[in-house]
Amino acid sequence: MRKIRIFEHISLDGVIEHDGDYTYGAWTTPYRSPAGAATLLEAYGPNFDLLLARHTYDIFSGFWPTAGDFPMANAINAATKYIVTHRPDSLEWGPVKGLGEDVIASIRDLKSTDGPDLIVVGSSTLTSVLLDQGLADEVVLITYPVLLGRGKRLLSDTIDARELAFVNSKSTPTGLLINTYRHVGTLKK
Repeated sequence: MRKIRIFEHISLDGVIEHDGDYTYGAWTTPYRSPAGAATLLEAYGPNFDLLLARHTYDIFSGFWPTAGDFPMANAINAATKYIVTHRPDSLEWGPVKGLGEDVIASIRDLKSTDGPDLIVVGSSTLTSVLLDQGLADEVVLITYPVLLGRGKRLLSDTIDARELAFVNSKSTPTGLLINTYRHVGTLKK
């Protein structure tokens, strides 16, 4: 059985939006380093596949195939990408598979197969669904030492309260904290 592991780059005040047209642009860039990339790749594990929503897949497919020859790019490009999309016919960056109409059933089936962990990056709408449905096994927050005030948040306002258990924490030379939590379930009142 595969694990689903959610990885999110997040500010201290919970914003995950970055790059593109976002007001603060590439606020994560000053904190990137070779040591940080190595630590993050180690957290991904030696072998993984990707589970992504379509928007994140489109962003990644515009960057990673031409990012160059280095460990993170090689690992991401080699991973099988499982995509939540209504347009599976336009998936070109592979290896890739669309998940079909019944996304929850498809993810449950995929999770029950043998294979590497499924890494979710970005894909905030999918993240909320995975947690709400009890499908996520771990949440890994890559926390940046910034307060942004506004922007897209990690979870939707409709998700039920969840309990997580602390697993471990690592830091990078630029001040990032990579905190791993195991998903326990619904938060008890």
